[in-house]
Amino acid sequence: MSNTGGLFTGLQRPFSARRKKTEDMGKADAGGTGLGEQAISESTRQKVEAAKQYIENMYRVKQENIGNRYARRSALEKELQLEGLPESEKQQMLSNLEKQESNFTRLQRQRMTADDFDSLRIIGRGAFGEVRVVREKLTGKVMAMKKLRKAEMLSRGQVAHVKAERNVLAEVQNPYIVKLYYSFQDEEYLYLVMEYLAGGDVMMLLMRKDIFTEEETRFYIAETILGLESIHKAGYIHRDIKPDNLLLSREGHVKLSDFGLCISVDVHALPTLAEGDEYNDTGSVARGCVTMPSTSMRPQAEQLLQWQKNRRQLAFSTVGTPDYIAPEVLMKKGYGMECDWWSVGAIMFEMLVGYPPFYSDEPLTTCRKIVNWRMFLAFPVEARLSPAARDLICRLMCDVDDRIGTRGGVEEIKSHPFFYGIDWANLYMKPAPYVPRVDHELDTQNFEHFDEDKSGSQGGTAGGGSGRGKKWLAKADPNFIGYTYKNWDAVTPPGMAWMFPWEVEMM
Repeated sequence: MSNTGGLFTGLQRPFSARRKKTEDMGKADAGGTGLGEQAISESTRQKVEAAKQYIENMYRVKQENIGNRYARRSALEKELQLEGLPESEKQQMLSNLEKQESNFTRLQRQRMTADDFDSLRIIGRGAFGEVRVVREKLTGKVMAMKKLRKAEMLSRGQVAHVKAERNVLAEVQNPYIVKLYYSFQDEEYLYLVMEYLAGGDVMMLLMRKDIFTEEETRFYIAETILGLESIHKAGYIHRDIKPDNLLLSREGHVKLSDFGLCISVDVHALPTLAEGDEYNDTGSVARGCVTMPSTSMRPQAEQLLQWQKNRRQLAFSTVGTPDYIAPEVLMKKGYGMECDWWSVGAIMFEMLVGYPPFYSDEPLTTCRKIVNWRMFLAFPVEARLSPAARDLICRLMCDVDDRIGTRGGVEEIKSHPFFYGIDWANLYMKPAPYVPRVDHELDTQNFEHFDEDKSGSQGGTAGGGSGRGKKWLAKADPNFIGYTYKNWDAVTPPGMAWMFPWEVEMM
């Protein structure tokens, strides 16, 4: 407490001095123009606000850590009572917990940098930064590090987006969401250190298989729905669900993420679109969710070939691919969680047909098609979809008021006939329809190959880490106060997670 008092005592003096100075300036103003408040510069106000946010965040985190520590102790004691273990074993497990708590407390005090990790290989690169497979030096754990340039975040107005990404990964502990171990920053970059999912993503799987069976589609869409359900319960909207963001574990299960660095379309940069706007593709004359013969549109095989040719290029372009974005998002009418269900419908269409429903070589043309979805949403006659699959897609890709899940919530979607036989509660325990080939923990064969940046701008131990020099000592960035995060699982020894299975529910 003495340290805290000293901190505030140190802050009070300059504030008092400034207040007295402004009062004197006000008195000296013979004209009574009231310049007292104006004498405090905007820069000073920003610094005061940043200091306030920093202190409030520091104490909030400390309070949360104390609460979580008591909760973990209480949960373990209750678990041990139910197990009926001998007293000696109970004491040993409680002692093990206290050791982990001590390790976690030390971790909380440690200031992390990119130099705490050995860089192994790049598995993603985009306009804002890159993703690398790294190994934590202290524990030897293999992880994925996403690194984002602060300057790009600020100049493109992405601060709120990157904060939301960090928040949802930190708050939502769920088997269908990629696990976040750490988030931290230095003078130039933001870092997210997550579990490394060596299975790749659904986009790569689609490129290999072209089309999924309905049984495969049912599995992947069901797991995607469960991931979105957990995000929605926490009050978040993903808004950019697409195959690139559906990662696969070594066992083939889906985990939602955004670390593919596939740039989402900047909706605000697009012209405001409305139904009936002109469009560029005159070959499609569909009317609603129907089947059209291939003579009225590109044959399915030709469309699939063109899509495969451009897919990766579009995904990693600075424009991004808008194929899965809901019309209400593009029309800037305001949107809710229902926009994610539209995206699920678009992904399901691609899984069963081979390409997204509104694909065009030009992203803006795709946007116009989405807004005019009644004219363009059609199933090629070659696609043999069951009535249940067709019905679910049509009920996901329609007006918001008519969309499945809008009124009945996620349970309405789960109860659709297409998901008949799905064991929602135990789906993650079921074998996946496809198990990726992963030869070892550092295997990256399921990701695109990226060459190291030869410009020299990525230097440092983990590709651009600022190290422990001047940048490590840089002042906290007021734009990203509260960005730092450390997960309890980071101090769990490999193979010991079974000791505290309730942690996922508590964090």
